Amino acid sequence: MKRETQNILLLLLGGALIKIAVNGDYLRYVKPAQQPWIIAGGAVMVALGAVAIVRDLLAARAAPAPASPDGGHGHAHSARPAWLLLVPVLAVFLVAPPALGADSVIRTEARVPASAAAANAASFPPLPAGDPVPLAVNEFVSRAGWDAAGTLNGRTVALTGFVVHTDGGTLLARLVISCCAADAFPVTVRLRGGDADHLASDAWIRVTGQVVPGTATRANSYTPDFTPASLATVPAPKDPYEY
Repeated sequence: MKRETQNILLLLLGGALIKIAVNGDYLRYVKPAQQPWIIAGGAVMVALGAVAIVRDLLAARAAPAPASPDGGHGHAHSARPAWLLLVPVLAVFLVAPPALGADSVIRTEARVPASAAAANAASFPPLPAGDPVPLAVNEFVSRAGWDAAGTLNGRTVALTGFVVHTDGGTLLARLVISCCAADAFPVTVRLRGGDADHLASDAWIRVTGQVVPGTATRANSYTPDFTPASLATVPAPKDPYEY
């Protein structure tokens, strides 16, 4: 690869990192705590690319132009294949790939977060007073699968997630990450009835309702049944993952 191509790649890749860090698209890939590192990495790449380009321009002005062996203008087209490497960088810069969704849920077995077992040892705290109680899906699934005290039983809760259609029915799902999208795993809730059956996969919804006690077991990957009382579609959140 020619130096000119390397330098422009550095500029574009660094600019793409800064762009997604500033507009929030980085949340499709990593946790919020990673934002400063993404900005710093992008700034370093932009600086290195800019310095290299300036240095090469100054060197080119100082050096005499080399003559072509055949007296012609050389073969400028020889660098064209290297420029094709700019295509994926430009794709990231102009159109950020979407966050993981229903396809990832279908391909990956759902499970309870590892923290659930530790929480069970000390028992889960009671839910706040008043209904509905807004809960993260991973907390709801953890309580449904591991809380021997049954703190969810008889309580109306509100969950927000996206729709996943499977052969076994319609799920509400969220993806949980520890660091980045590469380690994401789904937590899922099976919806018993409601309008979600008629919505497209990946549609974001907010449902209120109650757990069906005893339905989250190891045999079904700790996917509790949920009886909706109300359901509404909502915009996809800027931060689509849970932690």
